[in-house]
Amino acid sequence: MNAYQSEKQKKSIDFSIKATWLAISKMYNVLGGDYDITHSTGFVLLNIDKEHGTPATKIAPMMGMEARSLTRMLKTMEEKGFIYREADEHDRRKVMIKLTEEGRRRREMSKQTVKVFQGRINDVVTDREMQNFFKVIDKIHGVINHQQSMLQEIQSNLALKGIKDEDLKKA
Repeated sequence: MNAYQSEKQKKSIDFSIKATWLAISKMYNVLGGDYDITHSTGFVLLNIDKEHGTPATKIAPMMGMEARSLTRMLKTMEEKGFIYREADEHDRRKVMIKLTEEGRRRREMSKQTVKVFQGRINDVVTDREMQNFFKVIDKIHGVINHQQSMLQEIQSNLALKGIKDEDLKKA
């Protein structure tokens, strides 16, 4: 966190995660910029099996992306010569995304960037701190998985303030 963030912002889980994620993404973009690798491109490359390729339908869920966004990204990566598409030998409806030689080199660059970053984190964070970090992340995921009960609580809180749910819903 930097000096410009308020104490309230520093205590906000979503603010801290978002600010850190944006900083990480920016770092990856800067490190990969001279190599024509964005954070997102590197992430896609790392999620493609380097030997056999990966079904196009499996990549978006692995990355937590919408299929539409991934389709645009794959098109750009194909135009740059990082990947190619190949119909599955056994099921012509399936499309495999495979790495070109250029894509393999870019994947290795992405892999090394992630490894060096992880090493730098390991230099300043103890094993115990890292274990605690992942325990907290798992708990946050658990909370996220209970969105319906969160919505009910939000609606109750709004009702106490005189705000009706139907007044907020899209027309």
